[in-house]
Amino acid sequence: MPEAKEPAARLTAEKSPAGTARSKAARPLEQTFEEIKYLKRLIDGKVPVCVKMCDGEEVKGTVEYYDQRFIRLTRHGAPNLFIFKHDIQYLYELPK
Repeated sequence: MPEAKEPAARLTAEKSPAGTARSKAARPLEQTFEEIKYLKRLIDGKVPVCVKMCDGEEVKGTVEYYDQRFIRLTRHGAPNLFIFKHDIQYLYELPK
């Protein structure tokens, strides 16, 4: 008699070092590389953005550079800013 196959969920689960089951499909957000693609598109297109800070302040400009920890926001008529990503609540594109 053939052996019963395990459910797909069990096949994709692996044991983490702590001994708890973890799905391979549930990757941390930092590893999807979507943030990198999005920031590159903003830089290449010189898309104007509004950055909403965690303290409620909003700053507008274009993203000129990014790193693992911060972005550089270029503004016309105001100083350019280096903004730490952990201080950003969200950002959105402005119409050109």
